[in-house]
Amino acid sequence: QVQLVESGGRLVQAGGSLRLSCAVSGRTFSSYRMGWLRLAPWQEREFVAGISRSGGSTYYADSVKGRFTSSRDNAKNTVYLQMNSLKPDDTAVYSCACAVRWSSWSLEGMDVWGKGTLVTVSS
Repeated sequence: QVQLVESGGRLVQAGGSLRLSCAVSGRTFSSYRMGWLRLAPWQEREFVAGISRSGGSTYYADSVKGRFTSSRDNAKNTVYLQMNSLKPDDTAVYSCACAVRWSSWSLEGMDVWGKGTLVTVSS
């Protein structure tokens, strides 16, 4: 029943920044841990970032640590991914996801995914 709609993806130059948003349906958003996934051309899907229910704890893959920041606004049922110092390797379709119950910060730990938004980083 949970629906997720990502937005904010676009073409950006290397070194630039983008902020992705994910709007989540329902009135129990604060009950869900949220994550961001990405799928780059010819690569495996990667778990990029996770954020706790309150937003007090976050997780980042080594590939984006120090450059990406996840946050959330539970009053707006929205989770964000701030992406700075973008590299061509960051080019991918980015999806947000929610976890009904905690297991791990991983692809298999997420229960529902959105369809994603395309981020293209030019060199």
